[in-house]
Amino acid sequence: MSETEREVILEMREITKTFPGVKALSGVTFTVERGTVHAICGENGAGKSTLMKVLSGIYPHGSYDGEIVLDGEACAYRSVRDSEADGIVIIHQELALSPYLSIAENIFLGNERRRGPVMNWIETNSAAAKLLARVGLREAPDTKVVDIGVGKQQLVEIAKALSKEVRLLILDEPTAALNDEDSAHLLGLIRELRNTGITCIIISHKLNEIAEIADAVTIIRDGRTIETLDMNGPEHVTEERIIRGMVGRSLDNRFPEHHPTIGEEVFRIEDWTVHHPQDPSRVVVQDVNLTVRRGEIVGIAGLMGAGRTELAMSVFGRSWGTRITGRVHVDGREVKVDTVSRAIEAGLAYASEDRKRFGLNLIDTVRRNTTSAALSKVSRFGVVDAGREYGVAESYRKLMNTKAPTVDVSVGQLSGGNQQKVVLSKWMFTEPEVLILDEPTRGIDVGAKYEIYTHINRLADAGKAVLVISSELPELLGLCDRIYALSQGRITGEVSRTEATQERLMTYMTMERQVAGR
Repeated sequence: MSETEREVILEMREITKTFPGVKALSGVTFTVERGTVHAICGENGAGKSTLMKVLSGIYPHGSYDGEIVLDGEACAYRSVRDSEADGIVIIHQELALSPYLSIAENIFLGNERRRGPVMNWIETNSAAAKLLARVGLREAPDTKVVDIGVGKQQLVEIAKALSKEVRLLILDEPTAALNDEDSAHLLGLIRELRNTGITCIIISHKLNEIAEIADAVTIIRDGRTIETLDMNGPEHVTEERIIRGMVGRSLDNRFPEHHPTIGEEVFRIEDWTVHHPQDPSRVVVQDVNLTVRRGEIVGIAGLMGAGRTELAMSVFGRSWGTRITGRVHVDGREVKVDTVSRAIEAGLAYASEDRKRFGLNLIDTVRRNTTSAALSKVSRFGVVDAGREYGVAESYRKLMNTKAPTVDVSVGQLSGGNQQKVVLSKWMFTEPEVLILDEPTRGIDVGAKYEIYTHINRLADAGKAVLVISSELPELLGLCDRIYALSQGRITGEVSRTEATQERLMTYMTMERQVAGR
């Protein structure tokens, strides 16, 4: 690392931020060197995102105590526009795209390419195409954001950030929605940015990625700075060392020990085919057959665009797709799943990969979110019994160890891990026979992941059939009893826990591509 790169670009000094009844940050202090990748690690609720919102002006100067120093000068950002004028750009974990505008329009929203008062669409789409190529997204610039998945939307956010004059790029869980292949591409992109002198601050729960790419790691716990570790120093910093700083103790095993008791078949999908809703001639899921038995946790592995989420959503009340054919069986009988209510009545539950859009009502309470999928169970003559609803929500809050002061707090105030616990509580309350979990630990820290895995195991032990979709192969290998591989909408392989390896799964996940490329 050169002398120029060792210069300090950013100092945050004694940052304290208080919300009503909660001190989110308490005297957080750290420095970031120019031209480096600096990671911020901590459990959900530790204050990482709050700290970055202070830096980017979302929480304006005057709403916090402490000082921000950029290139040796104290800064008083009163808005995001102020921080962006200084070259600070933040990409949030909660995506902020306009769904019905095109990718190109989103990239240049507020920074339009014009020819006088008129939009220059040729320049807009051409510049967008170059940015999309840079982040590895193979979509036409005029594609509407609503028509692409959450992982691709994350890449659009990154392209949008790169369209600005960035000196300090903040990425909050940038690879949370990406599979291994696309995550590796993004990490390579971050390295390129570092090599061109752009400084990156990255918040991530994927500690293997942090260990691979970060030059320094600052650990925050309970709103306080614990330590900053030099990843290039003489002492080798392991993932276990980072975890110890994050949770205050060692976490020897990432996955709870589990000895499944697997019974008879509960769930079967036969010859399931789904066409794209905007282009009915395009087959997205083709002739899928799979089964899940009672007490079994079955995984679905696949690269982005393989059709994993489309399969799950189409089965759950035809929430996605058109010209859907095939059969679904629960407990040996064929069931109708042509609407969400019928899917729930048939014993299915689906926890979406996008909990903020499809899983929760962020402005409503924990209590109401918990009971929202089964209101009839807390109602009488069509009227919700508030006392009974409160009791149900409180019991799940305790069962799931959800960190919320009361079930009457809005879900939007909770950390990502605790929001996911509310999602699971909602579907557990419906008492399903089959629980489909789509990216159940996306954007969740290692400690909260362990808790989620424990709850998934508990559901299986209660005799439920659990289907887990995940972009993280180690998660599938550590959690599932059996794994299907999906590629270009087709099942290309099936392996048991004892036979499964990352290499074998990746072979199946790319098999259709290899055949198609002959």
